[in-house]
Amino acid sequence: MTPETRYAKSSDVHIAYQVVGEGPIDLVLIPGLFTHVEHQWEEPSFARFLGRLASFSRLIVFDARGAGLSDQAPELPPMEEQMDDVLAVLDAIGASSAAIVGLSQAGPMAILFAASHPERTRAIVLYGTYASPRRQAGYPWGRSPEWMEDFGRQIDQSWGSGVFLSQVAPSRLTDEPFRRWWGRYERLSHGPGNALAYFRMNAQLDVRAILPTIQVPTLVLQRRGDAYRDPGHARYLAEHIPGAKLVELDGIDHLPYLGDSDAILDEIEEFLTGVRPPPDRDRVLATVLFTDIVGSTQHASAIGDRAWKELLERHHALVRQELDRYRGREIDTAGDGFLATFDGPARAVRCAMAIVGAMPGIGLEVRAGVHTGEVELMGTDVGGIAVHIGARVASLAGPGEVLVSGTVRDLVAGSGIAFSDRGEASLKGVPGLWRLFSVSTS
Repeated sequence: MTPETRYAKSSDVHIAYQVVGEGPIDLVLIPGLFTHVEHQWEEPSFARFLGRLASFSRLIVFDARGAGLSDQAPELPPMEEQMDDVLAVLDAIGASSAAIVGLSQAGPMAILFAASHPERTRAIVLYGTYASPRRQAGYPWGRSPEWMEDFGRQIDQSWGSGVFLSQVAPSRLTDEPFRRWWGRYERLSHGPGNALAYFRMNAQLDVRAILPTIQVPTLVLQRRGDAYRDPGHARYLAEHIPGAKLVELDGIDHLPYLGDSDAILDEIEEFLTGVRPPPDRDRVLATVLFTDIVGSTQHASAIGDRAWKELLERHHALVRQELDRYRGREIDTAGDGFLATFDGPARAVRCAMAIVGAMPGIGLEVRAGVHTGEVELMGTDVGGIAVHIGARVASLAGPGEVLVSGTVRDLVAGSGIAFSDRGEASLKGVPGLWRLFSVSTS
């Protein structure tokens, strides 16, 4: 759910902000050119990124004046007035000091704030940013005048169309829902005129001279293959900010919430808390079981809706009885089929055999497929290639048959379960050939 949006008063300007999480560290995320505190939650990758930051902090996000849900501005104010907006938000929530994250174009703002208000700055994190956006003597990583002119022209002529995706998110170019979300994100951030004014103001910034004055812990993050930002900027920042730590990461997307965002978040969490998060526990080895009623459509047509509903209820009760007996976990019931997981392949196979064997007693035939592999835990659901393989194996089983992958056959050696070789098969959507085995009932 989108967090509540509130307003802080900075002189006569209302600054929209949100507070998420209850961690011991106050963490301010300063936006760059693109910002809208409510729309950003509608993109799952962005929402997950923000949620992870809020898991170890009290996260403060806001829209700069003239952008998003904050008061619009006929002209953008100088940087010191924008710093006043940050102070106004901190005062509104009662934060004496905070860690500051400056993303992309917001990096110079974070740097200036830390240098000007060290008493209110716990640390700064700079991601994909620069000391100056322009190419200058002794600073070859900046943009050429021609590039600057072309970028400004694109803002003027194509703002809101998603035209910048090829630069900031090349991995999502063919993702139409993301393109639509991004185009709206542009439009909700600024009108074209305001966006152009922001860009032109930002193009004049140069904070190189103040880098040596920064007194707070600083983390500089940069993706090596960033299609939008030359890594030379990050190296310059790390070399000129006293004690700064530079971490270069893999990836081509400029947007930090795309690609391997966890690598970025891990670095931020460790830097600010001193503790690196444990490895993700959302991938585990499990055995998946799929069952499916053979000829369900014909059965339903032959006996009528009410009788079919009653028969399905008996079927479901029998399946759940066996799942409980063999310690299976029901994941999904899609009409006439079940998906369940087990922590052991032998139990899964025996459960499948029991289900198949019980069905003739109520006049049904069931097929089943079993596979063992790494699955992704997604709340109460599971996903990943192992689930796809299990479904494909089940689809190849005959009436009354339990079909398993070669992985399962190998893992239940010594269990006393007998198999007959069904040969190699191509599984739709899964690379390579897979050897399959039928469970012997004798």
